[in-house]
Amino acid sequence: MKLKQLEGLLGGLTQFPAPKVELEQYPTGPHIASRMLFTAENSFDDITGKVVADFGCGCGTLAVASALLDAEHVIGIDIDPQSLELAQENADDLELDIDLIWSDIKNLNLKGFHIDTVVMNPPFGTRKKGADMEFLSMGLKVASQAVYSLHKTSTREHIKKAALRDFNAIRAEVLCELRYDLPQSYKFHKKKEVDIAVDLWRFVPNAPRSS
Repeated sequence: MKLKQLEGLLGGLTQFPAPKVELEQYPTGPHIASRMLFTAENSFDDITGKVVADFGCGCGTLAVASALLDAEHVIGIDIDPQSLELAQENADDLELDIDLIWSDIKNLNLKGFHIDTVVMNPPFGTRKKGADMEFLSMGLKVASQAVYSLHKTSTREHIKKAALRDFNAIRAEVLCELRYDLPQSYKFHKKKEVDIAVDLWRFVPNAPRSS
């Protein structure tokens, strides 16, 4: 599938009608989501034929993108049941088979699943300090191959240090810097759109490789 085709299909997905501020529900736009998954597959072979988990899947954008790129099995996890309903609708609209799990990331239990790749657009940790670190820590425990994640560019050194020192990553690499256009989702956003610099990271966990 070509990048433009992937971006076009993701652009048709239903997004949060009323985002929940406490969960930092910002939609992952089709421009960023398509590039994130396209890079994961075309540069690293981390999606097609793999078991992919989307942490904090929200409306399912990254999960849907993984399925469109022929992941063998896609699992979306979110704490918000309304988001999971939307994710299911989006998957059904494109006739994609995605498993959805209602759980918070901290208490996630994926025993019985062998996860190759984790993809996520975690909370930035602006409302709940350390939320982004909870996602990254669990991603590196669960994935056997790679974790792809978006984090604010301003936190780059902190993220790298935490991944390598605290979360057992053997590699932490910024693949590119992207501009994240946050629409005016919440009343406290004064501007119509807020432009934030984010890094697309690829982390490699220190996990035993399956043959």
